Amino acid sequence: MTSRNFVLFDVDGTLMDAVANQRRVWHEWAARHGLDGDEVYAVALRTRPVETFAAVVPGRDPDECLALLHTLEDEDVCTGAYAAFDGAAELLAGLPADRWALVTSNYEHRVRGRFERTGLPLPGLIVDAASVAEGKPSPVPYLTAAEKLGADPADCLVIEDAPSGVRSGLDAGMTVWTVNTPAPHPDAHRHFPTLADAAPHIAAALGTGQRIVS
Repeated sequence: MTSRNFVLFDVDGTLMDAVANQRRVWHEWAARHGLDGDEVYAVALRTRPVETFAAVVPGRDPDECLALLHTLEDEDVCTGAYAAFDGAAELLAGLPADRWALVTSNYEHRVRGRFERTGLPLPGLIVDAASVAEGKPSPVPYLTAAEKLGADPADCLVIEDAPSGVRSGLDAGMTVWTVNTPAPHPDAHRHFPTLADAAPHIAAALGTGQRIVS
């Protein structure tokens, strides 16, 4: 029986450049709590928000911390400067709608707002922070996406830029390619300097009807 391949994309840093916005939001959040913005942002890059709060403000109410972060991020969706990486729009528009998904540590309403602002097409499935009990680097987010798509993890190609996302995809038993970083992750199967470089290979992976060549 011929396999059907699927592509699972991270969002920030993979399809969309949102680094400046993320840094600004976390710096503002840190300032509201009397903390050093650079130190807080360094933790936030590696963990989910709830885990960041536990590390930098262990005595504060995590629900209040999250509410403030959500307020700042929702404001940023409307005012921040977002840009899709070269090749993203054409790549996503050419993929079968039922064969790809977004797997993000952000929240779906925020991702939708950013995609609308940048003109990127949305898939039928978004696995966000609210969809899973464990975030990256746990394999749960990518395994959840595969389950919802009805896909075998072995038939899934993960496109990532961050070490935590790479680990998540690998531990889910998937093929992982990295993009938009100057050097490849040592455990990723393939690396491309830019998303545009990877785009024809991603499109080909969905069109072969054979298992993804790592």
